[in-house]
Amino acid sequence: MTIVEKMKQQTTLSFEVFPPKTEAGLAKLPPVLEELYKWNPSWLSCTYGAGGSNKGYCLEIVGSIADSGRTQSVTHYTCVHNTKEGIVKDIDEFLAAGVDHVLALRGDFIPGEDATNGDFDHADGLIRFLRKTYGDKLTIACSGIPEGHIESPNMASDTAFLKRKQDAGADFIVTQLTFDMDQFARWMDEIRAAGVTLPVAVGVMPVLERDKCIRHCLSMNGCAIPRSLARHISKYYNDPEGFMDAGMDYTVQQMYEYLQLGVNDLHIYALNQSEAVDEILKRSGLFAKSE
Repeated sequence: MTIVEKMKQQTTLSFEVFPPKTEAGLAKLPPVLEELYKWNPSWLSCTYGAGGSNKGYCLEIVGSIADSGRTQSVTHYTCVHNTKEGIVKDIDEFLAAGVDHVLALRGDFIPGEDATNGDFDHADGLIRFLRKTYGDKLTIACSGIPEGHIESPNMASDTAFLKRKQDAGADFIVTQLTFDMDQFARWMDEIRAAGVTLPVAVGVMPVLERDKCIRHCLSMNGCAIPRSLARHISKYYNDPEGFMDAGMDYTVQQMYEYLQLGVNDLHIYALNQSEAVDEILKRSGLFAKSE
């Protein structure tokens, strides 16, 4: 059964990790993956740096996930600095490593540049190319942005672009983080009304550290900090341990709210650490862990 089929039958669990920048960091990742596998996720994705700066480590990680046989491996892949010829070379390498699921993204521009400087300016072009080139050999995910891309003039434009990605051949949606549950509910209604029928995997960012929480919202995502989160930040502003402990409960509550809104998958940003994720999932009681 494919992960898309699983999503349509029941709410699934998945994780995102990122490639460390050093060999020492890379050596610390396998034990984290082992702990994440115990939650029996439907899939596990790996990002890479701007312009594919960590593409080699990404390939190594997603290849190891595929080799484990424990879950489906999904690689991120962007338009930035990628030509058609280079894309085929890269995707062929991923396929050879047993990775046939791709999250196709435009990607963030490299600092100092204001374009992808590749053959595709937007994700829908990349998705269409991948579908035409590889047919059903690939399962293709696309991004959804519940609060709208910071470059979009309005939500209607953003929703129309999401529909274009669906029409180009995407199989499911992975959302960018949001803490504004009211806006997420509106977004779900809007995309369904616009004819976007793809399953939705919602990106869940654990609330663990004050500065990182604020930065995740404001650095590049343009996400609102709703009153509930603002009160949490203020209450535990100078109490890191209290912030993390109460933040785990905040994250659990958000997961419950997502489920009530009909998402198909809870995609947790694991941040390359398993202990906090483990505690959040235990508190939620939503999934069973294998020991």
